[in-house]
Amino acid sequence: MRENQAGSVESSDCRITVRKQQGITVEVKSIVYELYGEQIKNLILDTLKRKNIKDIYVLCEDKGAVDFVIVSRLVTALKRLENSNE
Repeated sequence: MRENQAGSVESSDCRITVRKQQGITVEVKSIVYELYGEQIKNLILDTLKRKNIKDIYVLCEDKGAVDFVIVSRLVTALKRLENSNE
């Protein structure tokens, strides 16, 4: 099963791993999960909805990234996954 990543686990960044599956699963591991975990998950779900993606597994390993970093890492990982299937 193919999977792709974007980002790193350095401070103020996140690593997003994606792979095809039936349905949507979003897993968030974050150093600030208690404060922002649900917000991060909702940000990922909203991005997937805007891109009309319905069958994907997403793992976000967050080290304090801001929203636009999370979205850019997700979009990059999705694009890499798409390109690897061509």
